[in-house]
Amino acid sequence: MDAVIACHNTDMDKFAYLMEMGTGKTLTALVDLFLLNQRDMVDYAVVLAPKSVYRNWMKEINTFISSEYDYKVNTWDPSLKDPYTKEHLGTDIFFLNALKYKLHIFLMNIEALSTPKGTKYLAHMMGRRSGEKTMMIVDESTTIKTHNAKRTKTLLKLSENIGYKRILTGTPVTKSPLDIFSQYAFLDKNILGKNYYSFRARYAKIVSRPTSGGRNFPLITGYQRLDELEKKIYTHAFRVKKEECVDLPPKIYQKRFIPMSEKQLVAYESLRRNAMFIFNDETTTSVNRLSQIVKLHQVCCGFTINDQGETHDLPTKRYDELFNVLEEVSGKVIIWANYRHNIQTITTKLKEKYGDTSTAAFYGDTENKVRMDLVKNFQDKGHDLTYLVANPKTGGYGITLTASHTVVYFSNNYDLEIRLQSEDRAHRIGQKNKVTYVDFVCKGTVDEKILLALKNKVDIASQVMGDELKAWIS
Repeated sequence: MDAVIACHNTDMDKFAYLMEMGTGKTLTALVDLFLLNQRDMVDYAVVLAPKSVYRNWMKEINTFISSEYDYKVNTWDPSLKDPYTKEHLGTDIFFLNALKYKLHIFLMNIEALSTPKGTKYLAHMMGRRSGEKTMMIVDESTTIKTHNAKRTKTLLKLSENIGYKRILTGTPVTKSPLDIFSQYAFLDKNILGKNYYSFRARYAKIVSRPTSGGRNFPLITGYQRLDELEKKIYTHAFRVKKEECVDLPPKIYQKRFIPMSEKQLVAYESLRRNAMFIFNDETTTSVNRLSQIVKLHQVCCGFTINDQGETHDLPTKRYDELFNVLEEVSGKVIIWANYRHNIQTITTKLKEKYGDTSTAAFYGDTENKVRMDLVKNFQDKGHDLTYLVANPKTGGYGITLTASHTVVYFSNNYDLEIRLQSEDRAHRIGQKNKVTYVDFVCKGTVDEKILLALKNKVDIASQVMGDELKAWIS
């Protein structure tokens, strides 16, 4: 708890716990809150975390704080149509009851701040409490890294008069060093400056490029003064890396190179050169560069979606290679895939070969209650559930999947945070075996470009944070 001690010794009311997954950042923040409450400096706390994580705080709080302590925890319920009904938390009765407790904690998903209902409700709650004796914690603070996003602007406005602020994340830089600006603007605008564009001008190398409309746009070609930025970050931060405090087995990375079928090659080259592909007399068109990259990646993954929204399978060895991997390993396996079509196809194929109870899908369509049951069954060594096929955006946060020591990336995307979070579902406290990560790659395609982009982001993040370069996918 050196971070908490350092923070309280210097009476820092704004602080960042830059602690990697599995190093106890939630517990550290709770100790911090508890000590401030004991000193009568904080009596109210708002915890904002991603949708898949924020309810987990209830368990952590009830585990850490004795049931005999005078505290109350309430959770935002986005399902209610009217947030001001007597059944909800926003009534005068609720606030009067909350004042009876020495410490009141309110949990809310950060995504709610992108909605009028969530924004209105949090503003109502904040207006009923003393800002000086309030702590606001943003867990996984990269959720506010975009400076002009609605939720970021809303949060900055609502938190202006908050006495104590904390951000928690293990990877504050996931795309570029500019990610850090909004997270620190939430803490204190004096740390990194009040203006994003001045910040960008200082730490990014920018050239002006003309557009077809006759205007110029700033193109970032690199970054500069990162040593200076690192020093500023650590004036209000504490860094903990997993290898410093958790004795976990190593990660092992493998690539499986998969040759494309003749039809895949035709589709890929046609889309790459002409931004168009005709299959079964139906046309698939990419309207811009981003759309073209997505469609090229879908071809690598064995399917196309035409201009009418219809999905067509292409002959591919990707599924065959998946079965090869599963035959080579023992135990339970996590299979990450980015596209709904792949998740559904993989799930069907595995059930056909290994039985209905062997495989489950975990993605956007999976109900919350079912998700928790799936995690419980997967973690149960005696349960038949052996293969969990999941979307990393959905299943990559807030769950423990240490029953597996083999992780297959059927496909990747450009989001480093999603990649690192999904890796750590299996590589965390409770894991006894080396964890092997297998990436499927069609050589010479966007598959390789995605992995290269992720590696470059890891290197930049390490440079900003002063970490050693990670031995990651090469």
